[in-house]
Amino acid sequence: AKLSRTQHSKIPFNKDINLKFFAMTILRFFFTLLSRWLVIAVGLVRAYLARGSYHGLYYSIEKPLNVCPLCHIPGIVPSSVVLTGFQVMSRVFLTWAVTHSVREVQSEDSVLLFVTAWTVTEIIRYSFYTFSLLNHLPYLIKWARYTFFIVLYPMGVTGELLTIYAALPYVQKTGLYSVTLPNKYNFSFDYYTFLILIMISYIPLFPQLYFHMIRQRKKVLGHVEDYSKVE
Repeated sequence: AKLSRTQHSKIPFNKDINLKFFAMTILRFFFTLLSRWLVIAVGLVRAYLARGSYHGLYYSIEKPLNVCPLCHIPGIVPSSVVLTGFQVMSRVFLTWAVTHSVREVQSEDSVLLFVTAWTVTEIIRYSFYTFSLLNHLPYLIKWARYTFFIVLYPMGVTGELLTIYAALPYVQKTGLYSVTLPNKYNFSFDYYTFLILIMISYIPLFPQLYFHMIRQRKKVLGHVEDYSKVE
């Protein structure tokens, strides 16, 4: 039987159920991303063991790597939206517009440098988010989340910049993604110059991200009692 409007308005809205459903949805999202980055990590290790060399390992994880940066949605993760947005866009750009598009750089050691930094960073990040949501966060994961970035962030940025730099000669030679005049839109675009501007943009943006994490580390791990507490 259909409920009248008056009867329907008296049915209590169970906020706890909706909050639990939302939490489970976010938990699945975090766990999915954690699994994807673990797949990349396992792929790197297996390829290294099979080849006995770290050269050309990018080819063994190219497909999952092309998907992972697209799954990181600013606003979902509990981080600064602006800084997270910059990080996501830079990773998508580097993955698709540089490494995927310029095949000649895929064998560069710098690619392995940023892929390794990304992979370790994201495994720690999503382990941290997952266990935090479960209210059972081991102190070791918390410590790793706010400590490993000290090395991993500069390592990743170094790999990214070296990869873009390695792509410059090929982009200049082939005119990749460039638009020259004359054309019916009266518009020109030099992808080579654009890549140089992207590299320069790291100068003001990376310190903001890095020192934001430094401040977060002091906030989370700054008290003496936090060091002795194992969650």
